[in-house]
Amino acid sequence: MQTSVLILVLVALTVVGFYLGRSRSVAVAGGTAGSAQLHSLPSYYGYLTAIWCGVPALIVLGFWMAFQDNIITHFVTADLPAETAADPGQLGLALNDVKNLVRGNITSRATDPAMVAAADHYRQLQTISRLALTVVILALAIGGIALSWKRIGPALRARNQVEAVVMVFLILCSTIAIFTTLGIVLSVLFESIRFFRIVPVTEFIFGLEWSPQMAIRADQVGSTGAFGAVPLFAGTLLISGIAMLVAVPIGLMSALYLSEYASRGFRSAAKPVLEILAGVPTVVYGFFAALVVAPQVRGLGEAIGLSVSSESALAAGLVMGIMIIPFVSSLSDDVINAVPQAMRDGSYAMGATRSETIGRVIFPAALPGIVGGVLLAVSRAIGETMIVVMAAGLSSNLTANPLEAVTTVTVQIVTLLVGDQEFDSPKTLAAFALGLVLFVVTLTLNVIALHVVRKYREQYE
Repeated sequence: MQTSVLILVLVALTVVGFYLGRSRSVAVAGGTAGSAQLHSLPSYYGYLTAIWCGVPALIVLGFWMAFQDNIITHFVTADLPAETAADPGQLGLALNDVKNLVRGNITSRATDPAMVAAADHYRQLQTISRLALTVVILALAIGGIALSWKRIGPALRARNQVEAVVMVFLILCSTIAIFTTLGIVLSVLFESIRFFRIVPVTEFIFGLEWSPQMAIRADQVGSTGAFGAVPLFAGTLLISGIAMLVAVPIGLMSALYLSEYASRGFRSAAKPVLEILAGVPTVVYGFFAALVVAPQVRGLGEAIGLSVSSESALAAGLVMGIMIIPFVSSLSDDVINAVPQAMRDGSYAMGATRSETIGRVIFPAALPGIVGGVLLAVSRAIGETMIVVMAAGLSSNLTANPLEAVTTVTVQIVTLLVGDQEFDSPKTLAAFALGLVLFVVTLTLNVIALHVVRKYREQYE
């Protein structure tokens, strides 16, 4: 039986187990009227039966699929000639040919009887493995249903067992998330340490020139690149600052209007339209910035006598600000609506106007959530790449002039890792150092946001 079909059968058996467990609990209690005699609700007995049916079978299925190919390959390797099995290179080619024969593909070498025999053995082992897997999974599923069905009784603490299984599942998910984050951080950290062994940290953090072009030979021009990241940090802050100057006021004011002033009909129509901006692909924003906004900014600047680059930080920042307006607006709107109505009513009862209520009651109460929305918008702005590539360019200029071309940290990370690169070179390792800086910046923003949230929570609790 194919794995996909086996999974569908297992899901069907799990559903059947749920209804059997629930029906058994009702029957043991003497009908629906006697359900009060049970320790748990009938549905919990159904969930417990479904867990006993599905969870052990899924665990075995996962381990089986993980190790099946390695075990089959081990047995097939024993059938190959001794000289082939002794050489790792020849063994890899031979196994590849065997698998191609099994799939019916063209092999990389002329087939010989040994390869054909190994392929036939591989097919036989696959067939045996599938048959054994089907028998084991179905036996576990049916056995789990039978065991749980037999154990159901008024004293069985089904709810406690189901909640314990759910708790273990939640802990596993949390552990996976934690270890994934830890793995990402450590991988970036170790590669950054390798980079800093070649390039001093002080040169990277405080250097004013970024030119990571490394030559193949020492006698070539540019054999020693410049890895001063200050221009990248300045460009990132410049574009993100422009974006936040656009997104935060517009997003926050629109959220206040939609939640406190707009009618229900206008709100139901305007909020979905506003949130459409969040679903537009960033490459579309990039085209809009490069083909519409950037020429308009350049033309307006030339009309008043300013020199504006064809690719400028202002154009990228304006379009990026438009892109992240929904992040600020939608989250702020939800937070403002979550403020208890009793606080509004109490303010109105004291004689405050609507604007005074918003400014002195609603906004301070919702400020922790608003800070979270702004932090999310800042992270979104710092991590944006396509708009910067298409509207701000790749030039690492150290400038505070928004009318000039600049670049950001994320753009340089993509540039350094695109194409055929040697991961032992400083040019490639610099991307991990830049990623580490982004991580530290994001962590700092989180700490600041938590401090603000804690401060205002203490006031309103």
